[in-house]
Amino acid sequence: MSWLIRLIKGVIIALGFILPGVSGGVLAAILGIYSRMLSFLAHIRENFKENFFYFLPVGIGGILGIGILSRPLEFLLVHYQVIVLWGFSGAIVGTLPALWQESEKETKRDKGDWSWLIGTFLISLLVLYTLPYLFGTLPANFVTFILAGALIALGVLVPGLSPSNLLLILGLYSPMLTGFKNFKLLSVFLPIAIGGALAMFFFAKGMEYLLKQYHSRVFHFIIGIVCASTILILVPNAKSTESINYSGSNLITLLFTVIFTILGLMLGLWMSKLEEKYK
Repeated sequence: MSWLIRLIKGVIIALGFILPGVSGGVLAAILGIYSRMLSFLAHIRENFKENFFYFLPVGIGGILGIGILSRPLEFLLVHYQVIVLWGFSGAIVGTLPALWQESEKETKRDKGDWSWLIGTFLISLLVLYTLPYLFGTLPANFVTFILAGALIALGVLVPGLSPSNLLLILGLYSPMLTGFKNFKLLSVFLPIAIGGALAMFFFAKGMEYLLKQYHSRVFHFIIGIVCASTILILVPNAKSTESINYSGSNLITLLFTVIFTILGLMLGLWMSKLEEKYK
């Protein structure tokens, strides 16, 4: 039964891999496995066998969850893009109060924190918007899916960071969903797994250290990226194939957009409260 419960937890955490505005790290914290997971990744040689078999069903559940959930999500993005993306953005905004509160948990906010926040926001806004103009949309191939896997892993390591926001801007989100839906093991699952494993191997210990030593700076950095990427989800970009497209929108679209934005906001607030309760 314990194995099955951990499998189900893996399916739920998979939401953080593919839903913009949802953090795998937040879901792991809600489900009570984040601390053990970060400790395992940061000190992987300690109790390796025990931890490996503990997290094995979580990993299997994550793969199953991705395969099951990606098909309906792809359908919704194709047919109701504006409504879905605004709903996702509402969920992201709903998590910001908790991130803001968490950023001041260890030390009181100072001028350095504000500098990190504003600087990260402005630089992220400029860089992420101009990326498609400088390099075009990233091609969906083995190498770029390794990058996608690394971003997904960072979303697990850093509670509150949603990697799907960045994948949307980089043009990798829809190809990733299509690959997940069709269970393309070698061309999609494998490189994403490689990227995720590499990111966790190289960044887990560093993230543990940074959160202990520079907790406030790290969270203001995260808030800056989250705010910038959320704005860019809702701003059309002529050079990005994944960019939101408002053509064809009407009064009904507007009505449902408002409704789902509010629902997303409520979902984000609710998830943040759950994370705080079970952290």
